Amino acid sequence: MLLLTLVLVSMFCQVDRILPFILAESIKRELSLSDTQIGLMTGPAFAVCYTLLSLPIARLADKGSPRLVLVSCILVWSTMTALGGLAGSFALLAASRLGVALGEAGAIPSAHALIARKIPQTRRGLAIGLFSMGIPLGTMVGFAAGGALADTLGWRPALIGAGAIGGLIAVLTVVTSGPTPPPKTSADTAEPFAQASLRLLSSPAFRWLMIGGVALGFASAPFYAFGAPFLIRTHGFTAGEVGLAFGLLQGGMGVIGTLGGGRLFDRAVASGRGGLLGAQAVLLLIAAGTTTAALFAPVGWMSIALFVPGMLSFAFLLPAVFGAAHLVAGPGRQALASSLLMIASGLLGPALAPLFVGMVSDAASAAQVSNGLGLGLLIVPAASVLAGLATFVANRRCTAALFRTR
Repeated sequence: MLLLTLVLVSMFCQVDRILPFILAESIKRELSLSDTQIGLMTGPAFAVCYTLLSLPIARLADKGSPRLVLVSCILVWSTMTALGGLAGSFALLAASRLGVALGEAGAIPSAHALIARKIPQTRRGLAIGLFSMGIPLGTMVGFAAGGALADTLGWRPALIGAGAIGGLIAVLTVVTSGPTPPPKTSADTAEPFAQASLRLLSSPAFRWLMIGGVALGFASAPFYAFGAPFLIRTHGFTAGEVGLAFGLLQGGMGVIGTLGGGRLFDRAVASGRGGLLGAQAVLLLIAAGTTTAALFAPVGWMSIALFVPGMLSFAFLLPAVFGAAHLVAGPGRQALASSLLMIASGLLGPALAPLFVGMVSDAASAAQVSNGLGLGLLIVPAASVLAGLATFVANRRCTAALFRTR
C-alpha cells in the first residue's frame, strides 16, 4: 500500500509540474504572453527554486522524518498549483510556479529516503522504478486531462482541480506511510551537511552521474516544455489531440521504461559484474537520432512516433541512475544523493534550455523563419548525445567503485 501511495505522490507531483506545458497555448492567449515568457515560467521560475531547496529539504528527510517532510511538501505544491489557476498576470503565475517548486523540491528525496528505510536492498531498484513510474503516469494524465480541459473548460479549472486532488493525496500519505524507522547512523552519516555533500562529490563515479544529470536536464526540460506547442503549431493538432496522443505514449513508454529499468538495475546489482547503466546510455544515443528526425518530419503522426524513443530513454534511465547514486552514497545518505542528482538535472537545463528555445522561436518568428520552434528544440537531441556519453563513463566508474573492489 505504501508503494501504491508513493506512485500517486510521484504521479501528481508530475501532473502539477507539467500542466502548464499542455496549457501553454491557452495561457499565452489569455495573458498575452510571448514564447520567451513561457520559457521563463516553465524554466527559471521553477527550476532555480526547485533545485536549490532540494538539498536542505533532503537533509531534513535523511536526519529526521521523511514521512513528515513528504506530507508537508505535498500540501505546499498542491496549494500553490490551485492558486496558479487564479493568477491574472505573468508575475502572479510565475510566483505560483515558485511555490509549486518549493513544495516539489523535497518530494523525490523524501520519498527515496522513505523507500530506503522501509524496502530491503534486494528490492530497492524495483521500488524506485515503481515510484518513478508515477512520472510517466503523471505526464500521461497531465497531458491528456489538461489538453481536454483546455479545449473545454479552460486552463484555470485544470490547475485548481489538480491542486485539490493533491490535498487528498497528502491525507492518504499520512494514513498509509505509518511509523518510519530511524536512519542508520555512522561516522559518515553524522558529518556536517556541507562536508557530506563534498565527500559524495569527491567520488568519480558520482561526479559522472552528476554530469550525465546536467546533460539530461538540457534534453528533457525543453522536450516537455515545448513538445506539445511544437505539435500544435507545426502540425495543426488541437491541445486535446496532442494531450491524448503525447500523454498516452509518454505514459506507456514511461511505465515500460521505469519498470524495465528498475528490474534491469536489480539484476545488474545481483550479478556482481556491474553494467548498471550501459543499456541506458545506448538508448539515449538512439533517441538523439529519432528526435532530430521528429523535428523535421513532414506529417504529424510521424513526428509523434519519432518522439517515442526519447520518451522511453528518459524514463529508462531514472531508476538506474538513482539506484547507482544510492549505492555510491551508502546508507543514510540516499536522500542527499537524490537531491544532488536533482540539482544536476534540474538546475541549469530546466532553467536555461526552455528559455533558449523560447528565444530562438521568438527570433525566428520575428525574422519570418518557418519552424522556429523546431530549430530551438534541436537542443534536445544534442543534449541527449552528451547525456549518453556521460552515462557510458559513469557506468565504467560505478563498476570500478562498486564491484571490482569486492
